[in-house]
Amino acid sequence: MNKAVFTVGLVLLSVIGIATSCNAHRSSEHPLYEESSNRSTVSATAAIDNSRRTVISEVAARCSPAIVGINVIEVREIVSSPFSDFFANDPFFRYFFRDIPQFRQRQQLRSLGSGFIISPDGYIVTNDHVAGRATKIVVTTVGGKKYDAEIIGSDPVTDVALLKIKGDNLPYLRLGNSDDVMVGEWAIAFGNPFGLFDRNAKPTVTLGVVSNVGVNLVESSPDVPNGKRIYRGMIQTDAAISSGNSGGPLVNANGDVIGVNTIIFSTATSYQGAGSIGIGFAIPINRVKRIVTLLKNGQQLDRNFYTGLTVDFLSDEYKRTYRTDRDEGVIVTQVARNSPADKAGIEPGDIIVEIDGVPIHTRDDLDVAINDGTVGQTLKIVLERDGRLVTKSLVLERRP
Repeated sequence: MNKAVFTVGLVLLSVIGIATSCNAHRSSEHPLYEESSNRSTVSATAAIDNSRRTVISEVAARCSPAIVGINVIEVREIVSSPFSDFFANDPFFRYFFRDIPQFRQRQQLRSLGSGFIISPDGYIVTNDHVAGRATKIVVTTVGGKKYDAEIIGSDPVTDVALLKIKGDNLPYLRLGNSDDVMVGEWAIAFGNPFGLFDRNAKPTVTLGVVSNVGVNLVESSPDVPNGKRIYRGMIQTDAAISSGNSGGPLVNANGDVIGVNTIIFSTATSYQGAGSIGIGFAIPINRVKRIVTLLKNGQQLDRNFYTGLTVDFLSDEYKRTYRTDRDEGVIVTQVARNSPADKAGIEPGDIIVEIDGVPIHTRDDLDVAINDGTVGQTLKIVLERDGRLVTKSLVLERRP
């Protein structure tokens, strides 16, 4: 009997204890939220911190100090007329008002971009379209220190520029080998999208993979001698790259630079610029190394050449006329007299098959193979003529 009473008593005490505990959590005095306790042991904190650290976070910490934001002032000549707003998009009015005088005025434009330091004495790599025609360049380093930068040299065709700031023992990045980049490996992009670097003097870091390699692109530009930028062997990535990221580095998981972020495909735009949809391209760093070495040594690449060729894509009509079974290609339609092409022995009706070992299937292939050249360079051109292959050597001459 006594045991039964004792057992019942224990049960009642347990129930009362549970009820009391539950009522404490329902109390109106309980705080809205609970803050984390700082009573964890040092060893436990260290273990958690170590579990949060990754290769990516280590690379971000190591590379960020060498990233810079670039603010540019550029003076351009703008051509306009008093009625341009009325007929700019109307061919009818453009025709009848074509004799109205146009005015030229110099206008100051401001833009921004990214860059990265490649030497402790302050050499900086960026894009030509960021700083190539600047009248004033201000470089901001991590921490907010500002420097006036000078342009050592620039190559509009490859879209590479080399800047210099005065400094000693500056943090810098190592340049990797873009020839051994693997599709699917980590790709980490650093930069100044939409001018965010100016807000807290720190770069934005985005992560993705190498999506593709060896992509050739051609972009029309009035700032280039032959009117086209040649993006050869580009590295494609899905790391977020937006307006303002141009000129920043793309690095691998070792923290080595494998490319210079340059262009994006985007449908996401605003008044501030274009945003990432996961298709961005970087100039391979091995191509950049060759250009910046020449620029540092005072050698400007002379791209003001011409060939004298006029070409067209190989249509069905051309196939019938010249009796070729070739499925695609580029056909020569005209050759200027006494031009480099004429001196090389190229004739109308020749189908360009290959240039310097690179197959030519489209007009873009031809632009990449030729417009990446320099004055005095010799191109080995393989042609199909009357059903057989012939090889010609074309020397790029300075434009008259």
